Amino acid sequence: MTHSNDIMMKPVGFIHSPYNDKFAVPRQPRLAPSAVCVLEFYPPYDTENAFEGIDGFSHLHLIFLFDRVCYEEFKPRVRPPRLGGNTYVGVFATRSPFRPNRIGMSIVKLERVIRQKGRVKLVISGADLVDGTPVLDIKPYIPFVDSIPEAEGGFAKEPPVKLSVEFSQESKKSLSVLSDRCIKAIEESLSQDPRPAYKSDDNDSKMYCAKLYGFAVYFTVADLKVSVIKAERFEAVNENLL
Repeated sequence: MTHSNDIMMKPVGFIHSPYNDKFAVPRQPRLAPSAVCVLEFYPPYDTENAFEGIDGFSHLHLIFLFDRVCYEEFKPRVRPPRLGGNTYVGVFATRSPFRPNRIGMSIVKLERVIRQKGRVKLVISGADLVDGTPVLDIKPYIPFVDSIPEAEGGFAKEPPVKLSVEFSQESKKSLSVLSDRCIKAIEESLSQDPRPAYKSDDNDSKMYCAKLYGFAVYFTVADLKVSVIKAERFEAVNENLL
């Protein structure tokens, strides 16, 4: 058998998501369960025949490419946000996007299947992907083999602490064009504290901007609370996300 160091992979599709850039994307899947995304597939992978039986599964494994990560050389250690961004661990002991093949995997909820003229799109929720991320494959989540209640979580044993989120009257007015679910998704995303991991509440007077649902959402963080100051529309959003 001949082995080669070069393996070619071709995306089967891409994702439409409310996250217009990397900042504020949840650091793990399902931390913002209200965020709806749409998986669109390239021909010939979008044929309805390829999805026969998928309606019977509630969740999927989504395998994708961290295409916006600059990666030039192998680095065996990284600093995961969970450890404050200052402690090094081995890259293969993390889910860091800074890895040799930049491959990511997330578990997402299958909300519904869109079938149109023999072609298929999938509506999912809880994804942690930037809009336009290439998708390499999907596979069904199978509870009796994929769920391991006694599994150990290493340095990530517990869910991250959530911050409270408060919207100003000005930001509420601007975001009122969005559905309640979209606003809930914005709240869930910001509650994860998207700032760099080394940041703390102490003396952080900076105003941050997260691009969500076509809005530039400006906020500050203090005393374990995210204060959304204003929101400004900069582009339209795929109607299936709303």
